[in-house]
Order: sequence, then C-alpha cells, then structure tokens
Amino acid sequence: MAATVLRIGTRKSAMALAQTEEIARRLAAAVPGIDVEIVKFETTGDADQTSKLLAHGGKGGAFVAEIRQAVVAGQLHAAMHSLKDMPGNEDTPGLVIGATLSRDPPGDVLVLRPGVSAQDIRRSRGHGFKIGTNAVRRAAYARRLFPEIEVIHYRGAADTRVRKLDNSELQRLPGGGAVGPADALIMARSGLERVGLADRIAYEFSIREMLPAVGQGIVAVECAAQDWETRRILSSIDDPASHRCAQAEREVLWVLNGHCNSPVAGFSVIEGTQMSLTASVLDEAGAMIIEVSRSGPANRPRELGRAVGLELLAKGAAAIIERSRPP
Repeated sequence: MAATVLRIGTRKSAMALAQTEEIARRLAAAVPGIDVEIVKFETTGDADQTSKLLAHGGKGGAFVAEIRQAVVAGQLHAAMHSLKDMPGNEDTPGLVIGATLSRDPPGDVLVLRPGVSAQDIRRSRGHGFKIGTNAVRRAAYARRLFPEIEVIHYRGAADTRVRKLDNSELQRLPGGGAVGPADALIMARSGLERVGLADRIAYEFSIREMLPAVGQGIVAVECAAQDWETRRILSSIDDPASHRCAQAEREVLWVLNGHCNSPVAGFSVIEGTQMSLTASVLDEAGAMIIEVSRSGPANRPRELGRAVGLELLAKGAAAIIERSRPP
C-alpha cells in the first residue's frame, strides 16, 4: 500500500522547523503510512532582518504570504504558521486552518545579557537600560512596567536575537545607523523552549502584567478549503480547545480591524463548558490601555470574541488603532 505524502511548507528558522517537525511527529503517530515532506522557505521577513515588518506588509507579508501562495498554487498540501504571525483582519480566500496543536505556554519572558538582573531593571524603573523588541504590543507593556526604559527596534529569529544580545551586537536600523547593544529582550516563552533556550529565561511576565499576543503559543496548520483529504488528515492532530481559543482571539482582531502596528493583545482559557477571554488595546507609549474581559459558552468562541471586540470599540479602541496606523 503506497504511503500518503503530505507536503508541509515552513519558514526555515530553527523555531519554525522545530514546530513543523512536531507536526510531522504527531501526524506519524495518528495516521499510519503517512510520509510528511517538510519544504523550507526563506520568507522576505527572514531574508531582511533589518527593516520593520511594515515594509513587507506586516507579519502576514513578511512570514506568511509566500508559503500561503504555494498552498494556493497546489505546490504544498499545507503550511505551518505560528498563529500570532497570521493576520487576523483579513481573509485568505480558499484557505482554512485545518489544525491547531495544543497550546504551548503563552506568556512573554525577559532574557538578559550577562551581568544584568531583573531586579536591577525593576528597581531603576528601567532607567539606563535598553530593551529590545520588534513587537509594538511588547514595547507598550514594557513602557508601562518600566517607565524609564529605552525600547529599541530588535529583529531576528529567536536564537539569532539571543546570540546578538550575548555578543553585545548593535541592531541595524531600516534607515541606516544602529541601536544598542540591548541589555534585555522580551520574547515568547514557547519560542525559547522550541529552540532549547528555556534556561535563558530570567523572568516570566504574568498574564496580568503582559497580556499575550492573539494566538501566542499556538501552532496552526493551514490548507486549501476544498482539499478534503488533507483536512481529514489534519483533523487527526487538531486540539479542539486550542482551536476554539484561536477562533475567539482572532475574532477580536477581525472586529477591531487591527493592523500589524496595532498594540492589540488577547488571551482566552477554557474551564469546563465556559470560556473566558481578555483583550486589550494599548497606545504605543503604554500610557493608555483599554481592556475588556468576558465569559461565555466554550462552544461559541467567535460570538465571545465578537462581543469583546465590540466592547473595546465602544470604549474607544478604534481611535488608538487609528493613531498607530502608519501614514
């Protein structure tokens, strides 16, 4: 009996490959005779680690678009994405999320260069320290937590960022020049764990301190909507709770029509038959935050996400998002 071949596209970073290999392992355990072929892509966001992501059409254009196009063209059966990299304010006709893996730890953490402690940064309110991130959400929360800290533009794959931190390398800027070196980085715990750098975590922010990005910690597998055989195969590794949380959180993005420069956060949990969802919109300086929490039936995630998004709009979120929109 011939093996079923499934071609999955992925970015070629260490973290993306680790995530895709996990998908392959789960498929091999769930589907007898399957042969998963991993196809590596160097996306524009990987090739250019200097420019801001906006120059490439945000995270979607930088990390997702090229692999999606290969699925649409029939060159791939599926594509692996970190869910937080998938734009939530636009549809991709013809594609669906066929599976989401069980959620990894969703929170953000602090990674420090040698000689710096989290207590030093806290005691000084960040004064005299430079913290690196490319995410406007993380930058906004960092400025709330450490009001005197300097936030610097910082790009690269997870292992690359840690290497640059340890080597006190400067981060080149899109318009020329450089900033840094950084004293600390804000990163996703799940990403560090994937690339074997969990031992570098110096401090883990609580969900209350730093609400995660929508979908953070969730690996998604996208495929063609009409490819029923691939959808059937992917359904064997789908985690229903993770999928529902993804739907609720991404519905908030859809309602807000947030763009890649919008500091929007969202996180949901399921307990029994109930789901709770908290989402926030912050200005980039971290001076203003609008936050909404609601609960509802776990089997109606999009309805809950829509209600939270609409309440955020009613409280003035649209004005914050519009101010952060690039000219």
